Amino acid sequence: MRTENKHKIAVIMGDGIGKEVVPEGIRVLDAAGERFGFSLEWTHFPWSCEYYKSTGEMMPKNGLDILKEHESIFLGAVGYPGVPDHMSLWGLLIPIRRGFQQYANVRPVITMRGITSPLRNIEPGKIDFCVVRENNEGEYSNIGGIMYEGTDQEFVVQETVFTRKGVERIMRFAFELARKRKKKKVTSVTKSNGIVFTMPYWDKIFKRISKEYEDVNADQYHVDALAAMFVNHPDRFDVVVGSNLFGDILSDLGPALAGSLGIAPSANLNPERKFPSMFEPVHGSAPDIAGRGIANPIGQILSGALMVDHLGYPEAAKMIEKAVEVAVADRNIRTPDLGGKASTVQMGKAIAELAATL
Repeated sequence: MRTENKHKIAVIMGDGIGKEVVPEGIRVLDAAGERFGFSLEWTHFPWSCEYYKSTGEMMPKNGLDILKEHESIFLGAVGYPGVPDHMSLWGLLIPIRRGFQQYANVRPVITMRGITSPLRNIEPGKIDFCVVRENNEGEYSNIGGIMYEGTDQEFVVQETVFTRKGVERIMRFAFELARKRKKKKVTSVTKSNGIVFTMPYWDKIFKRISKEYEDVNADQYHVDALAAMFVNHPDRFDVVVGSNLFGDILSDLGPALAGSLGIAPSANLNPERKFPSMFEPVHGSAPDIAGRGIANPIGQILSGALMVDHLGYPEAAKMIEKAVEVAVADRNIRTPDLGGKASTVQMGKAIAELAATL
């Protein structure tokens, strides 16, 4: 645990429901901090699609320099109708993830008491795995282009980029994480039967890295078969490591199977701690329900739990997780996506109270 107890946190609420769930996340983290002896100094930045419409950019040109002065970044959601998704993504999220070498995107998936999985016979805790997504390269590259645009010869090219350094470090991160978990197992996601250069390269490195971790079980699945296994046997998995695209898709499927995308947290980590890490829910800005006060804040709150754990307060993180489960299962406080009638604020206040008193 760190000896200092005050931490500078950059807050980017972003768009849509981000503006509604982030305040509840802050409410819960402040309550946990008061109980566990640390404080979070929040600095808010208005960077968003609304900011883009008024300035022509998602964040200032010196945005990374500004954020670098903070220990962590607490992000809500980015994206809104009227601004193309590739503009919002490449103008804010990707520059932060890549500029700060947040190459490990960690997305835990767990079934909690009080939240019903759409799958049959899934009890609380039966699904408990973590998707580790390579976050800096892979399929999400900006190498490519369009030729002969507007003609009958028009074609597009999009390059996938795997580097030895990038693949090795995300796999080692996954194995190190698995060593701390009960099952001690890493599953690699691949598609080497159809993608003939990058995926066999991924497989070759996975096979080599796995030999360095004889205490951790290792296996691999093609992504299509793995998606089916997520549905049929989700309890078989522990740590699942995949490329940028595969990890992105599977880490949406996972929380959907656990009961709601609204409960899913994520961490964009710079494991070496040379730069700030960023914590955000898996869900998007949900413009269809924005402004109605019914968004589920659990994903944001649990992202906050990941953040305080990263800052050195694992007991506070566990208490926040417990508070969420008690609020939903024992107090029956649920937003509409979970079958209840609670508002975003009502759920946030209830979890904050529990985090302070349980």
